[in-house]
Amino acid sequence: MNDAVNINKNITVTIDGIQTIVPEGTTILEAAKKLGIKIPTLCHHSDLKPGATCRVCSVEVKGQRRLKTSCNTPVADGDEITTNSKAVREARKTIIELILADHPQDCLKCVRNGNCELQKLAYEYQIREVPFERTVKDLPIEDSNPSIVRDMNKCIKCGRCVEVCQEVQQVAAINTSFRSGEFKISTAFNESLADSPCVYCGQCITVCPVGAITEKDDTDRVWEALDNPDIHVVVQTAPAVRVAIGEEFDMQAGSIGTGKMVAALKRLGFDKVFDTNFTADLTILEEGNELLQRITEGGVLPMMTSCSPGWINYIEKFYPELLPHVSSCKSPQQMFGAVAKTYYAEKAGISPDKIFVVSIMPCTAKKYECTRPEMRSSGYQDVDVVLTTRELARMIKQAGLDMGALHDEEYDDPLGTSTGAAVIFGATGGVMEAALRTVYEVVTGQKLENVDLKMVRGLKGIKEAEVDLAGTKVKIAIASSLKNAKEILEKIKAGECDYHFIEIMACPGGCLSGGGQPFGTTNAIREKRLEGLYNIDSSLKLRKSHENPAVNKLYEEFLEKPLGHKSHELLHTHYVGRKY
Repeated sequence: MNDAVNINKNITVTIDGIQTIVPEGTTILEAAKKLGIKIPTLCHHSDLKPGATCRVCSVEVKGQRRLKTSCNTPVADGDEITTNSKAVREARKTIIELILADHPQDCLKCVRNGNCELQKLAYEYQIREVPFERTVKDLPIEDSNPSIVRDMNKCIKCGRCVEVCQEVQQVAAINTSFRSGEFKISTAFNESLADSPCVYCGQCITVCPVGAITEKDDTDRVWEALDNPDIHVVVQTAPAVRVAIGEEFDMQAGSIGTGKMVAALKRLGFDKVFDTNFTADLTILEEGNELLQRITEGGVLPMMTSCSPGWINYIEKFYPELLPHVSSCKSPQQMFGAVAKTYYAEKAGISPDKIFVVSIMPCTAKKYECTRPEMRSSGYQDVDVVLTTRELARMIKQAGLDMGALHDEEYDDPLGTSTGAAVIFGATGGVMEAALRTVYEVVTGQKLENVDLKMVRGLKGIKEAEVDLAGTKVKIAIASSLKNAKEILEKIKAGECDYHFIEIMACPGGCLSGGGQPFGTTNAIREKRLEGLYNIDSSLKLRKSHENPAVNKLYEEFLEKPLGHKSHELLHTHYVGRKY
């Protein structure tokens, strides 16, 4: 019988004495979950292909001589499965003990302490001692880049990082090498990440179950700045952070934590709490006008967005010949830094060298972005330090603040005013939707009544649409994850692409699932964060970037006009191909 006939076939299985009906092809793990039976896993991740490398999920199947891994074994009709026999429990415990024998067990000093999947399993299986000889190697910690730290002493060889780098992103910066006892996760020729194809997207961090791969911690630098009375410390918060930070404080995924986050930042001692959304709106005015200029004056098309630094790193390394297609606009983070150390410094009467700009970002690649030599148009390093959502949560906890109990507070002026269009920058398709809301009105001179452009929304990897701008048909495309970006770039190279405007985000789903977001991100959580962002957008009175009064005032008082001389100096840049 062929697959088309079998696709909807149901089968009957019995798990721990409970009979259930599931579709053919369902794994034992999925079937057990349907019955409320939790089978422990370690190498398994719901968004990745099952690797069955750790075998912690082993179960008994009647009639089978050996235990079966439940994460990748499909149930068969009539199967009788036991998930909690003595043999199963002992096998799982032994597996965990063997992993621990090859692990540093320095939980108190580890950034994943309290949020480590191995630690959790050791607790659940009541492991108080490891009966096997310790085999931990003293490997050097690799921290030669601004974004990511690798401590291979803690690696449990689950392969999740390899799967996400090879299959989801198709960057192939890390891979497996050697066999048996010498098997390990490494870069090509064991080079540093700085010398590899790595783009610092941090997706490897989000799937690592332990502390083998983490973001570089910059919280001490921020504490030092906050404790210095001679420095004026300002902070900006990215759109996607506000619908994820609550997860670090036991709030539901997608909860809107904007006001409480602002209150926490003020309690930490920041002199001004501003919003990256302000410069997201600014980005739309610059980028939207750049697109129109390219369309009307015969510029390089399609134009591609430049907000995602992981994506910029990728095109510089893999497709440098296509760099003329990339918008010259800086990312909102970098625009903010340039504006803070020029316009804001002037208005506040503070010397730019006394202003310290901190960014709270969902992204590990942002740490690298702020160090780029091009990002000094203010005359100084525009953004001094980037913290991830996780790092901010650690600072709030260290300060003894209960974020959930704080009363909501508002962003400060003048760089705290924004629109709904800026908020949705945190979702794949958001930059495109924000741009279209403005470009439509600029081109047609008519009010866009329905600003909810749902054809560009959702977590689908590639989305395409056509927009009518007063008789001019504009073809658009949106890609999230570098695997999908690659598909579009190959079309451009082959001359098979007739798009005008393309939005690309390095991470699946966009910034809401960036490498610096709370651990445990899955597609289900992405959906909730996505919903949170659009809920904020729909609740705001101003939903188009060109309606932001603070941005308009910035042009009147300082920048003069979009794509003007001063705008080009401060808000635009260029990118170059880079060898690795």
